[in-house]
Amino acid sequence: MTPSDAGQPELLATRAAYDTVAEDYADLLRDELAGKPLDRALLGAFAELVVEGPVLDAGCGPGRIAAHLASLGLDVRGIDLSPGMVAVARRDHPELRFDVGSLTALDLPDASFGGVLAWYSLIHLPPDQLRVAVEELARVLRPGGPLLTAFQVGSGTVRVDRPYGHDVELHACRLDPDELAELLGQAGVPVVARTIRAPQAWERTPQAYLLARREG
Repeated sequence: MTPSDAGQPELLATRAAYDTVAEDYADLLRDELAGKPLDRALLGAFAELVVEGPVLDAGCGPGRIAAHLASLGLDVRGIDLSPGMVAVARRDHPELRFDVGSLTALDLPDASFGGVLAWYSLIHLPPDQLRVAVEELARVLRPGGPLLTAFQVGSGTVRVDRPYGHDVELHACRLDPDELAELLGQAGVPVVARTIRAPQAWERTPQAYLLARREG
């Protein structure tokens, strides 16, 4: 958590919630990718577009997606707002690097990553901070590098009741694919492909995936 984030109650609440649910979250979703061939295909396409350099998993949670990307041959580093999530990621995937960090103030050099992933991590940002996060992700991405993001489609903010069996406060924003694509384009990372699928299992809304590439 950076000083600029510390004054934002929404981010403080999100961090506290994920610190609490980290263990159960990791257990519940540990093998989720095995039943989602479309997700694996999109992650595979993202991996193939990475030409060189490390990949940033921005909002990595317990590290399951980072580990999958590593299994595809990528050099992956993860960051997450929640120290609890980072602790689980380090325990479960000791061969990878995970650090506590904020999407709105990345403590990383410009153009330092060959690819950036934001897998269901932008949904926890207050609306006024979404543009900031997109600009930060674009800043650390090398020219020509891919950026892949996944999120729930919709508008507004919803309260998640008793997430992962815990009595904590957690809110998530539904995002409009066109609006997020516009933000990415304005940040110099135009969208080159988009996928929207129907909800599955416990999902209540369509799911969207935007694949973009850094200009230059």
